[in-house]
Amino acid sequence: MPAEPGTIEVEVVYALPQRQWSKRVALNEGASVREAIARSGWFADHPEIDPTQLKVGIWNRRASLDATVRADDRIEIYRPLTADPKEARRRRARAR
Repeated sequence: MPAEPGTIEVEVVYALPQRQWSKRVALNEGASVREAIARSGWFADHPEIDPTQLKVGIWNRRASLDATVRADDRIEIYRPLTADPKEARRRRARAR
């Protein structure tokens, strides 16, 4: 439950290969995905990632950084792909 009227809480998550980074943050109603990520401290914890290249979603659906968040949303920050999925499938098929 939010502490003050006009305030909502959301969770910002980032899955790493060996662990998951997760923080709950309080925001004003009408806040954007970008604001939620900034409030969570994710940018400071992951300076190696270019913020202009972020791919994000809300509850497993792609979203823009300017999308408005709602109470109890789960904002997901997606890692960049390390290989083209189609090419990886082709390599696996050739190996069989």
